[in-house]
Amino acid sequence: MSEPTGAARRRGPFKVGDQVQLTDPKGRHHTFTLEAGKNFHTHKGSFPHDELIGAPEGSVVRTTGNVAYLALRPLLPDYVLSMPRGAAVVYPKDAGQILAFADIFPGARVVEAGVGSGALSTFLLRAIGEQGMLHSYERREDFAEIAQQNVERYFGSPHPAWQLTVGDLQDNLSDTEVDRVVLDMLAPWECLEAVSKALVPGGILCAYVATTTQLSRTVESLREIGCFAEPQPWESMIRNWHVEGLAVRPDHRMIGHTGFLVTARRLADGVEPPMRRRRPSKGAYGDDYDGPGGRKTSADRAPATEDSAEVRD
Repeated sequence: MSEPTGAARRRGPFKVGDQVQLTDPKGRHHTFTLEAGKNFHTHKGSFPHDELIGAPEGSVVRTTGNVAYLALRPLLPDYVLSMPRGAAVVYPKDAGQILAFADIFPGARVVEAGVGSGALSTFLLRAIGEQGMLHSYERREDFAEIAQQNVERYFGSPHPAWQLTVGDLQDNLSDTEVDRVVLDMLAPWECLEAVSKALVPGGILCAYVATTTQLSRTVESLREIGCFAEPQPWESMIRNWHVEGLAVRPDHRMIGHTGFLVTARRLADGVEPPMRRRRPSKGAYGDDYDGPGGRKTSADRAPATEDSAEVRD
């Protein structure tokens, strides 16, 4: 049985063409590709690539300046943060959330819009495997070229499950019976009608946006289109900890806001979503908003007195 695409590059001794991540005594990383006869140079000295070719992963090499470097293959989160960029990458913390909460499974048929530098495409391809399908759409040809190079560099060859189309999703989408749709773009609400026709009932739409105004419009548009269950918006943050003996404390720096995520499930055709009872803030929907189920705004209610009480949901 043949190995999955890219698996041979993730195990065994170092080989020519492998990506190597060196870690210096201060924890700084240097990533390069192994080439026979070449040397790795740093201000702390140099060493020949041949010293690592054939060595096991986790080896330690020393430069001519007698500085020790730990040699490992870069993990996918390390790779995407150091890859050449045309557009900003989806951070690993957000890519992990997308894989989990959009329920990306082996063999899934996925449509992605907004390829950027190919970071999320790489995560998605590794999750769906060769039996899945990822059709990515990117408006800018220069971004698409960078993304293709980054994805192929990681897997070592073109991935058989990946199709990349340069153009707008809403103008070019021809996929049907799609399990998942991931939108990483400025105006995901513009694509909702197109992707709703492609998604299977129960399928998941996941949108990745940067600002609160984008978040608000995406959520409200999903509610208005009428073929999705109630959207679920959130963001995640990561804070590392310093642990040195009894000195245990949170780091002063953290990975804070990088983007908002929204997921929504596709309803069956002809089904109306159940009315979601919410209590919005005063004025959130304008002065004429009557509320779910005919509830009036506070401006329309009679003022409460000592002898009466407002009826609340």
